[in-house]
Amino acid sequence: MTQQPDLNQLSADQLRALAAELMVSLAAKDRALVHSNALNDKLTHELAILKRHKYTRRSEQLNALQGLLLDELVDSDLAAIEVELEQAMLATGQTTKPKQQPKRSPLPPELPRTLIHHEPDNTQCRCGCQLKRIGEDISEKLDYDPGEFSVERHIRGKWACDNCETLIQAPVPAQIIDKGIPTSGLLAQVLVAKYADHLPLYRQERIFGRAGLEIPRSTLAEWVGACGIQLQPLVDALRRELLAHPVLHADETPVSMLAPGKKKTHKAYVWAFCSTGFNDLKATVYEFAPSRAGEHARAFLGDWQGKLVCDDYAGYKAGFGMGIVEIGCMAHARRTFYDLHQANQSTLAAQALEYIKHLYEVERQTKDLPPDKRQAIRAAKARPIADALHQWMLAHRTKVPDGSGTARALDYSLKRWDALTRYLDDGRVPIDNNWVENQIRPWALGRSNWLFAGSLRSGQRAAAIMSLIQSAKLNGHDPYAYLKDVLTRLPTQKNNAIEELLPHNWKPAIQV
Repeated sequence: MTQQPDLNQLSADQLRALAAELMVSLAAKDRALVHSNALNDKLTHELAILKRHKYTRRSEQLNALQGLLLDELVDSDLAAIEVELEQAMLATGQTTKPKQQPKRSPLPPELPRTLIHHEPDNTQCRCGCQLKRIGEDISEKLDYDPGEFSVERHIRGKWACDNCETLIQAPVPAQIIDKGIPTSGLLAQVLVAKYADHLPLYRQERIFGRAGLEIPRSTLAEWVGACGIQLQPLVDALRRELLAHPVLHADETPVSMLAPGKKKTHKAYVWAFCSTGFNDLKATVYEFAPSRAGEHARAFLGDWQGKLVCDDYAGYKAGFGMGIVEIGCMAHARRTFYDLHQANQSTLAAQALEYIKHLYEVERQTKDLPPDKRQAIRAAKARPIADALHQWMLAHRTKVPDGSGTARALDYSLKRWDALTRYLDDGRVPIDNNWVENQIRPWALGRSNWLFAGSLRSGQRAAAIMSLIQSAKLNGHDPYAYLKDVLTRLPTQKNNAIEELLPHNWKPAIQV
C-alpha cells in the first residue's frame, strides 16, 4: 500500500503542487467517466431501439424472406452491442450484470468426440503434500472441419490436498465466446459461409439441421456479432498498414440499407481501398458508409498523402492538391470509346481503341518488372504512344459537333489527360483502377443473396470481416484456415503483436 504523505510536514509550495496534481488526476477521471457514460448511453439507446424492433410486429413492412434476413442482422447487432457495453463497463471498473445463459440441448451423441484433458502443471500442494485427483468438470464444444462436425470434450481434473483441503484445476482455455459451445473452427465456418459464400444464417440453420444439429439462427447471429467486435482491432491494424503505402486504389459500390422500423431501403455505399497489384503488401479494406458523400472517403484516408488511383467521382476530388495526387483510370477512358464503337461502329472510336491497346501491350510486357525498369520502358515505348494519342484527340475534337457521342468520348479523356497519363512518370502506379474493381466484386455477388444491410452497424461488421477474408485470399490463404487460427489465437494475443495475425503476415500456429 502506498504511504500517504503527512500534510502537516509539507511546505506551502508542496501543498499547492499536490493539490494541482490531485486536480489534474480528478479532471482526467471525470473526462474518462463522461466519455464512458456517453458511450454507455449511446449503446443502451441503440440496444433499446433494436430490441423494440425485434419484439414488435413488422408483418406489414417486410416479406417472409426479408424478415428472416433482418432478424439475423438485428440479433447480430444486439450481441455486438452487449459485448461493447461489457467491455466499456469493465474498462471503467464497473460490474456488469451476468447474462442469463440459455438452456442448451445436449450435442448429438453420435458425433465423434475428441477428448482434451486439462490438468495442472504441478500437482504438489503448497503445504508440501501430493494432491489427489477427486473428480473433474466436463464441457463440450461443437467443432467443425470442412464437411464434418465433431465434439471437443474438455475434461478439467479436480485435484485436492487431504492435509489442507486445497483444491486446484487447470484454467479454462481462453475463447472468443466464453461459456459458448462453438470452437474457433465452427465460428470460422459460420463467418466464411456468411461473408465469403454469402449464405444467410437462416440457410446455415437449415444446413446444420440436416446434420442433426438444432442451432437457431438467433444463436448463429449472436456468434457473428461477438466475432465482429473481437476481430475489429485486426481490421484497424490492417487499415493502418495499408495507409502506410504511397499508392492506393479506391472505388465504391451501392448497397441497400434498411433502418429498423422503416419500410424502405435507401442507398448506402461500400468504399474499397487497396494496395496496387505491384505492391508486396496484398490488402483490401472495405468501409461501409450511409451515403456516397466524399467525406467518408476523406475520413478513411485521414492525413494520408500519396497517389490515389480512382474514377472521376467528385467525392475524391476534395483531397486532390492537399497531399493527394489524382491518378486517372485508362480503363474508364477506353470504355467510352468502346461504348461508342458498339453503338455505331465508329471508325474514330476504333482508332482510339487501337492506340489504347498499344498502351496496354506495354503494361503486359512490364507487369513482372521492378518499378524502375517498368518506368524506363514506359518512357521509351508508352510515352510516345500517349503523346500521339493526345494530339490525335485534339485534332479530331475540332471536327466533331458539341454534344455528339463522339465529342463526349473525346472530352472525357481530354479533360482528364494529366490524371490519365501520370502513371507514365512512376513505375509503382498502375494504368487503371481495374484491380480494386475486382476487389469489390464480392459485394456485387453478396447483394443478390442477402439483399440489404439491416443497419449501419451490420454493414460495418460485414465490411470488417470481408476485409480480412478478401485480404486472406489475396495472400493465397484459405479463408477458413486463416480465420480458424486467428480466432483461436486472438484471445491470448498481445496487443503489441496483433500485426502477426494480419493476412499478409500470418503463419499458421504450429500444430503439436
